[in-house]
Amino acid sequence: MAGYIEDRWLKKRPDKETGKRERTARYGSGKRYRVKGIPGVQDRAFDTSEDAKQWLATAQTDSSRGDFVDPRRGEISLTDYIVDHWWPARADEPSTAGPLASRIWNHIIPLVGDLPLREIDAAALRSFKAALLSRVEETTAEVIWGHLSSILGSAVDDQRLLRNPMKAKNSVKPPRPTEKKAKAWAREVVDAVRAGLQERYRFAVDLGIGLGLRQGEAFGLAEEDFDFKAGVVHIRRQLRWDIKGRPYFSLPKGRKTREAPLPPNLAIRGREHFRRFPSTPCTLPWRNPEPPTTALEERQRKPITVNLVLTTSHGNRIYYRTWNDRSWKPALAAAGIIKPVGEKVRRDGGRIRRVPLYAAPREDMFHVLRHTYASVQLEAGESIVSLSKWLGHSTPKVTLDHYAHFMPGAGQRGLVAMDAWLEDRRRPKVPEKSPLAEWIKKIPANQQVKGLVASGARLSVKYKETARGGLAVNIIEC
Repeated sequence: MAGYIEDRWLKKRPDKETGKRERTARYGSGKRYRVKGIPGVQDRAFDTSEDAKQWLATAQTDSSRGDFVDPRRGEISLTDYIVDHWWPARADEPSTAGPLASRIWNHIIPLVGDLPLREIDAAALRSFKAALLSRVEETTAEVIWGHLSSILGSAVDDQRLLRNPMKAKNSVKPPRPTEKKAKAWAREVVDAVRAGLQERYRFAVDLGIGLGLRQGEAFGLAEEDFDFKAGVVHIRRQLRWDIKGRPYFSLPKGRKTREAPLPPNLAIRGREHFRRFPSTPCTLPWRNPEPPTTALEERQRKPITVNLVLTTSHGNRIYYRTWNDRSWKPALAAAGIIKPVGEKVRRDGGRIRRVPLYAAPREDMFHVLRHTYASVQLEAGESIVSLSKWLGHSTPKVTLDHYAHFMPGAGQRGLVAMDAWLEDRRRPKVPEKSPLAEWIKKIPANQQVKGLVASGARLSVKYKETARGGLAVNIIEC
């Protein structure tokens, strides 16, 4: 087996005259024994031969299995590993790279960045979790926890760690936010919010409700995406913004296009919107707003031009933050959904303007229209497979996980079927509209049980009306 131990204090071959090994220039200084010759394993020195032999045996075994990780490679700090190795190798979408970097540099590096990779154990993770939950909500903490796990997983692949400490079965559990079900609006709420928007923006609500579009998909929709003859809308792109505020077009979430059926009334509203607010040509880079540096990047990022159906009053593309703050949230306030939390004082020339500030919960932002679209479809009995396709989900399971609570009578159909299965077939059946049925309703429950069930026996019931309008009943056991 490959690998051997070298004595660094004595020469390998003995002296021909004395038969003894002579001392080397290193004699008496530094560690004496060095393990060498294991393929893919860096040499390592030890003070005693026993330590060297033990490490050699372990390294040989782990190397033969492909499990060897030199502990010294894990001495790099988490910060240095992220900055020098992990982050430069990332290829995230421009719109997601900014938030990802923000979470890592604002939360992971300040809390555990000084620790060497090999010292991130269960105790360190417990401290990290406690400190993280004191800084952010559990929903955000869960995302940050996933980022750290991804970083440490890459360290395992880079042979700096033997295993990911966040995947081990230990006492540390990831943050788990309280599960919240998707929220849908009633029609009255949708109409109220729509009425609170400028007329040119009301079609955005129609797109969210009628097609289940995400906000970026609605803002990136073009007039040529509407196929009125076929009755479908092609969702081919979304409008995104990078961390520097530069716009660009990219594929919808999941990197795939889709089609959604076009309701006739939405088609009518669409034609009316195109007539009143003509579509505006917009040319933007594809996939990435950074200037290309290679011929391949130039082809990949080649700008495209589309006729946007939603634009500002100046004919520009919509910046989602401005639209959220100045259009959507005021419309929510006008509908009575949220209230102002303060105001911002702005100087406009010589005038001072006071602008209300709103803090809208995530569940009341534009995405609620997509949830409402799903709820309407499911309540109408639409197939979960079709809905998944129209929403652009990767699998119907994703759709079920999000919207199962919108399905009408969930759990009731099975309950009715099982109740029918367990029904006592020997029990007498009484016509629902017969005089006997009306008579049974007037009898106390205990008498019904005694008189009609009779321990499951089959019964024959004879009845006739009396002269005074009553009912004479004769129950005969068969």
